[in-house]
Amino acid sequence: MSFKVGDLVEVLDEDLSGEVIFVNNNHVVIQTDDDFELEFDASQLVKSSTKTLLKSTNISSEAINKMQSDKNPSKKKSVGKKKKERVQPALEIDLHIHKLLPSTKMQKHDILTYQLDTVKRQIAFAMSKKIQRIVFIHGVGEGVLKLEMEYLLKRYDNLKFYEANYQKYGLGATEVYIYQNT
Repeated sequence: MSFKVGDLVEVLDEDLSGEVIFVNNNHVVIQTDDDFELEFDASQLVKSSTKTLLKSTNISSEAINKMQSDKNPSKKKSVGKKKKERVQPALEIDLHIHKLLPSTKMQKHDILTYQLDTVKRQIAFAMSKKIQRIVFIHGVGEGVLKLEMEYLLKRYDNLKFYEANYQKYGLGATEVYIYQNT
């Protein structure tokens, strides 16, 4: 498709539109509604049948000619796409009882039960919110909470667990990875 200066265009596969301000072979530079100048291959653009620009631009033909003479067509403009966040930060849950409850005047069995219930609730929350990683900070202690937590986590089919980052948490943390159904 051939474009000329002044054409209103939309970008395929992106929510962008603008006015053509420069054309060189198959390279087209557009000015978006937000006054960004972006370069695209002509195959990525389609002429717009309606005026989708939010504000009209008053660019004179002299200004367009000046822009065309100043442009170096061999240089590509970066579109400025955001890099995808590949690794989400882990949800950190501190299972120390003084972090969970204001009063710790309970029997050891009740404390352990409350901590394990917290683990179950946080896993259910993470699954509902599609959070993939949780770090449970349980501390070193006698190892009872860690052992009971491992026994609990083995009952889940859609997760795996392992020691958390030693440099960050030391020996007292377990990381849980939840497999998400896509």
